[in-house]
Amino acid sequence: MPKIQNVILYKDGRLQRGDFEHPLAEAFSFLPASHQLAVFPGFCDVHVHLREPGFSYKETIASGTRAAARGGYTDVCTMPNLNPVPDNAQHLAEQLELIRKDAVVGVHPYGAITVGEAGKELADLEGLASGVVAFSDDGRGVQSEQRMREAMLRAKALGKMIVAHCEDDTLLKGGYIHAGAYARAHGHRGICSESEWKPIERDLKLAEETGCAYHVCHVSAKESVALIRAAKARGVDVTCETAPHYLLLSDADLQEDGRFKMNPPLRGEEDRLALIEGIRDGTIDMIATDHAPHSAAEKARGLAGSLMGVVGLETAFPVLYAGLVQKQILPLEKLIRLLSENPRRRFGLPENGFSVWDLAADDTVDPAKFLSMGRATPFAGRQVRGRCLMTVCGDRVVYFM
Repeated sequence: MPKIQNVILYKDGRLQRGDFEHPLAEAFSFLPASHQLAVFPGFCDVHVHLREPGFSYKETIASGTRAAARGGYTDVCTMPNLNPVPDNAQHLAEQLELIRKDAVVGVHPYGAITVGEAGKELADLEGLASGVVAFSDDGRGVQSEQRMREAMLRAKALGKMIVAHCEDDTLLKGGYIHAGAYARAHGHRGICSESEWKPIERDLKLAEETGCAYHVCHVSAKESVALIRAAKARGVDVTCETAPHYLLLSDADLQEDGRFKMNPPLRGEEDRLALIEGIRDGTIDMIATDHAPHSAAEKARGLAGSLMGVVGLETAFPVLYAGLVQKQILPLEKLIRLLSENPRRRFGLPENGFSVWDLAADDTVDPAKFLSMGRATPFAGRQVRGRCLMTVCGDRVVYFM
């Protein structure tokens, strides 16, 4: 059996040096010893937008999963803000057929919590349950407390998790970036942190009351971290995610460019540091990209006019490895747990393949090279470390350098 000698391996929750035996190992025999090879379990992103059906001019399942493979991901969970919204079995079937036909990595769809993600009437959760990984109205917060309570009770009966985009519409007031120093200095309308943490506070009480498994999307505010930490200490069945841009950037890094506009927004430095602490102490369970591609025209209207959302599947590991591991903020094995082991455990997704990385490779984030149709990233031009050489999903090579 061919093997790669003296590589970094992740086994049983820890990193070790060893030989990696695999039929494909000989593909790397030409690399000089200066390359620092590592073999990681396939990453798992529980928060992506693949835009099909309905918005294939932004991204397709084919292009989005190729981008995932290039980033070392072998499983992604795709959000339901589609057309049609997967709020019943018939609508879901359209998406499942596209996945079956075009996906190169595992794609696990969410079912909507409410019909059309409109927040008024609960979706056909029972009809969706067998085909979805969990329920979410991502992109919109469920405004009604009673509706969320009903959803949690029905999801619990089905053995499914509620995955929440937490946003109180009454507190937005036309804002589009964080209500912080940059917004005040440049005359922009701000989004207060309370619009995120207030719904989290409500939902944590409901999860405690109903016993429903609950997961919080894209945590960005220090108050959110504190609330989730306290809820975990009380025994609430809650997990949460944050994204690379919230861990590595703050509103001090904003530029007058749509590639810095996402929801929730980049918040203050104190929030970023609270997220780092939440990662370290286990309050934040996983890192997801919230990969949200838009067309170039939709992202070319500055901070005020561009649509919200940035891409991240192809940059997540390199920016996090350079920004957290190399700066000794986070151990590498902890980062692998956040990207693979923890999301798989929480969402019930088994290990599925592996990726091979050259950790000694210096690189620059260049959106022109992306396999994703989306190009908007706040990390464009950033110096990073680590390059994916190959991704194997199941027994198929789905990316090779």
